[in-house]
Amino acid sequence: MNLIVLYGVLFIALGAFMSGSFAIPFDKIKNWQWENYWIIYCLFGYIIVPGAICLLFVPNIMALTEQVPLHTLRSIFLLGVVYGTANITFGLSLRYLGFALGYALSLGLMMAIGTLVPPLINGRLAGMFEGNGGAILVAGVLISLVGIAISGYAGFLKSSQVETNKGVNKEFNIRKGIAVAVFNGIAGSSVALGLEQGIPVAEAAIANGADPLFQDSVVFLILYSGSFLTSLIWCLYLAVKNKSVKNFVQSRGHALWKNYIACALAGFLWFITFLFFGMGKSKMDDFSFVAWGILMSMTIVCATFWGLYRKEWKNVSKKTYLLMWIGLIILVLASFLIGISTNTN
Repeated sequence: MNLIVLYGVLFIALGAFMSGSFAIPFDKIKNWQWENYWIIYCLFGYIIVPGAICLLFVPNIMALTEQVPLHTLRSIFLLGVVYGTANITFGLSLRYLGFALGYALSLGLMMAIGTLVPPLINGRLAGMFEGNGGAILVAGVLISLVGIAISGYAGFLKSSQVETNKGVNKEFNIRKGIAVAVFNGIAGSSVALGLEQGIPVAEAAIANGADPLFQDSVVFLILYSGSFLTSLIWCLYLAVKNKSVKNFVQSRGHALWKNYIACALAGFLWFITFLFFGMGKSKMDDFSFVAWGILMSMTIVCATFWGLYRKEWKNVSKKTYLLMWIGLIILVLASFLIGISTNTN
């Protein structure tokens, strides 16, 4: 792995840390239902923060969009709409499978599909098989899936051991959970597909004077505008149905501004994930599609470390604790393999 690609992996690791951290501010939110904080978080994460990044680092944004075919912009936007549905239904996979199992299965499928399908469509994966890169990439993805499976199983054991006194999850439904997780995996990988569709936009950004590190910023803005539309429609529907619209303006004994600040911070951390991801991806040249697999694997690693810090793994058995560490080590190894696959052709 040369230094440039290593820098790319480090950028992506920073993004993964942000991704594993973005939901922590939600703990500070009080007296709001899910739809209240989710739409405010989406407003910042999907529109305000990416819009500000584009204004700061991408010259001549309007001229840039005029240089790209309309069908390309439309494809990116629609893929964002699809990703928005995945974000919404992701919660259902956690509901039916539990946090650990739902998180691992959904992200595992996102990782595999998002890493392999885009280069398979445009032919770049076939080019990697002319050398050893393709085999190493596929091996990295498969090993990552093993690591995700072990991490998910460890999380499942943890939940059953730590929450024994809280009662069994009555909503656990393996069939519904797997069905929703498969949908999440397919729909969630639309971000990787959107980035592939957005290559002409990124190239136009560079041609207009943008630093290559920020070349994907406009792509993200277009993509997540579609995601915001999906989230807005669903959250407004729930707000009307649950009569929670008033929560946006009524404090009910809690400083309302704290809820807005928490949502803004969550949105900032979430988009910074993809800002660093875009920076890392820009260092991988023709094999930038491998960045997605690294991000998904490292996100699970970072989320688990946050769980350790917050003592979520306290009082689990030695077997469960060992499985957790084995899963993490395998995921780090898989990320390394996916990274070096770009330099073995």
